[in-house]
Amino acid sequence: MTFSIVGHCTRTNMTGVAITTSSIAVASRCPWVRAGIGAVATQNVTDPSLGPLILDFIEQGFDAQDALDKVTEGRENIDYRQLTVVDTHGDLAHFTGANILGTNKVVEGASCVAAGNLLSSAEVPRAMAEQFEAGAHLHLAERLLLALKAGVDAGGEEGPTHSSGLKVAHVNSWPLVDLRIDWTDGDPVNELMDLWKAYEPEMDAYTTRAIDPSAAPSYGVPGDL
Repeated sequence: MTFSIVGHCTRTNMTGVAITTSSIAVASRCPWVRAGIGAVATQNVTDPSLGPLILDFIEQGFDAQDALDKVTEGRENIDYRQLTVVDTHGDLAHFTGANILGTNKVVEGASCVAAGNLLSSAEVPRAMAEQFEAGAHLHLAERLLLALKAGVDAGGEEGPTHSSGLKVAHVNSWPLVDLRIDWTDGDPVNELMDLWKAYEPEMDAYTTRAIDPSAAPSYGVPGDL
């Protein structure tokens, strides 16, 4: 039903998530990022509250595994959840409950965790992790997207996917990248890649507009000098 990758860039200390699924608006409930803290994916039968809770514990000083343990131990309905975590130290953690749908798998790579459920093949997460590792020279957003595309190419889900999302945190309280395809009958991962290509040239300008409006580039609309 869903496959994703969480990752950390050791060059920039960015963390992020790329994800796709068969249901609508996956980015509204499954990927979670926080600057200087980490990234979490919450999937399968999703409880969106778990992502912020895990990040809260990391922010309090717990490492990725301990934060995950704090949230999962004894929690009601946890066997329906699949969770992956990376923190800004590169520590990794994951949890797959006993009631996860279909073929499911989690693979840890260098500074990343790839996971999925209701997969066409258990090899999908490995393909994602290997692609992520191969792209260390790229912007984290692009690394995550290429990893997600590698998962598609390795077989992806059993059925069609309809939504996708990409979130990357850097130094500000808001995500540096927060892009989503909420529904398409086409290819949500390729459409997300196209959206990233359109957004990337504008990305730094939006940060400048928030921090120093007087230095911000023009919006290119009438009356904007």
